[in-house]
Amino acid sequence: MHSKNETTINNLDIEQFKKGSIKKVWLHIINNGIGEPIRIPIFIARGKKDGPVLGLTSSLHGNELNGIPVIQKLFNDIDVEELSGTIIGVLVANVPGYLLEQRKFNDDVDLNRIAPGKANGNQSELYINRLIDRIVSKFDFHIDLHTASVGRVNSYYIRADMSDPITSKLARLQNPDIILHNPPNDKTLRGNAQGLGIPSITLELKDPNLFQYDVIEDSLIGIHNVLFFLKMIEGEVLCPVKNTILCETSSWYYTDEGGILSVKPELKQKIKKGELIAETQDIFGTVIKQYFAPEDGIIIGKSVNPVNQSGSRIVHLGQKISEIPCITEDDTTYIQKKK
Repeated sequence: MHSKNETTINNLDIEQFKKGSIKKVWLHIINNGIGEPIRIPIFIARGKKDGPVLGLTSSLHGNELNGIPVIQKLFNDIDVEELSGTIIGVLVANVPGYLLEQRKFNDDVDLNRIAPGKANGNQSELYINRLIDRIVSKFDFHIDLHTASVGRVNSYYIRADMSDPITSKLARLQNPDIILHNPPNDKTLRGNAQGLGIPSITLELKDPNLFQYDVIEDSLIGIHNVLFFLKMIEGEVLCPVKNTILCETSSWYYTDEGGILSVKPELKQKIKKGELIAETQDIFGTVIKQYFAPEDGIIIGKSVNPVNQSGSRIVHLGQKISEIPCITEDDTTYIQKKK
């Protein structure tokens, strides 16, 4: 049952919410096969004072759960009396996928590969189109919370366009293990938000299908840093790590032999060209193929599923790496987003 303090809306109109309030709402986005509404759960914190709109989205892939407690904890901590602007937290962006405990939408399509969808499109195209039109388009800044897919693990890393002065700062404020320079020229939600003029970054919060409280706490520090940077709350930027690793490019590498897969390096491990990164065995335990690093790099993510059909993923290798300082108090000049 929904609490009497929670309401259902059809479109996100920030002006309808009272200043100095936190609300829990359900946004009716589509209907299911018997005509019942499918609703997206949203937190809205509107500050006493005017300011920008920061939007956070979680679980666009339905089994990527770490973003949910990040948003819950953030809204539990926010003092709207001191807040300038509005924070919107979309707890579960892909409700059908979440209920099925799967990455994709319930028509087996990845919502993060088809943005902005179509207003007159098929099931997944319509859903992502309405999500963007009714919610994401209302943001001034956007943070999209993800994890690895099933069978893989990630470091805590950020996808951002590091050539953009705003998204570069938003990324560095997170104090991540790794930042991947990733211009948003694709059909992801981040790419579509950026195309609408909304500075957007993606936080990759480790692993799917579980809550990992170390990365949840780390990401909360980063999001609070963004709130300080955007002058939405008073406080000081925290920089618990001195430097982070910037990868100019990255690539996934794949097997060409099936069998039982063993991936050798650990997450965040720097490797050299020619280093052994994986091997496959047949079912009797005989090694049938070894795989070696094609170039120097750092392990951003890796497969942990030993069941490997030919063409399965091995490692996500960050390339052209350098060390850059995480942002500090002396480097937090606010850049006004262009309207």
